[in-house]
Amino acid sequence: MRALPNHPPPRHFSRSTRESLTNRLSKHLCSFVLSALLLVAFIMFLLWLALRPHRPRFHVSSFSTSPFPPSESSSPYFTVQLSIRNPNRKIGFFLGPISGSVHYRGNPIGSNTNLGGPFYQPPQSTKTVGGRFDSGLIGPFNTAGMQNDLSENGSVGFKVVLKTSLRFRVSAWEPRGAHTMHVSCDVVVGPDGQIMAESKNRRCSIYFF
Repeated sequence: MRALPNHPPPRHFSRSTRESLTNRLSKHLCSFVLSALLLVAFIMFLLWLALRPHRPRFHVSSFSTSPFPPSESSSPYFTVQLSIRNPNRKIGFFLGPISGSVHYRGNPIGSNTNLGGPFYQPPQSTKTVGGRFDSGLIGPFNTAGMQNDLSENGSVGFKVVLKTSLRFRVSAWEPRGAHTMHVSCDVVVGPDGQIMAESKNRRCSIYFF
């Protein structure tokens, strides 16, 4: 009986086998890389939830002005005290030099360029800053407006505006770069020029730009 000749396997079969193994390895490698990335992203998300920084909290604890109500020929001054609270559990922050001004109906009528800072504030701590805001002649328009507010409402509203810089710190890690921070506090005083209960310890607004 005549023997059948031995033929080598077709080349296309060997090539397809190699391509199949390569595809499998590529898929396994891609799956591993994606899984690793997802795991890292999940861990970073948990760390962010645990360490995400909260902004400082500013409150006006005291505010007074004298003489009040002012006359056109007087130069009133304002005495302001604010508390700064760090609500974070594990994150401290650095505040730069703090300057401020007092506004009436959008017009600046008093200023102080050295209210405190720079300083570091540890987690879950409270610090007090403040000082005297001096002004020149505030003018007949502002004087008449305050007297009119007192006669109609029994009170006068002011706004305290602060400017400083903020940089967070997590343990020994300090991110580079500080953010310019503005603080805006609405204050209402009574006929005696003292802060009214409705404004005392009211939380101030914070914005960055």
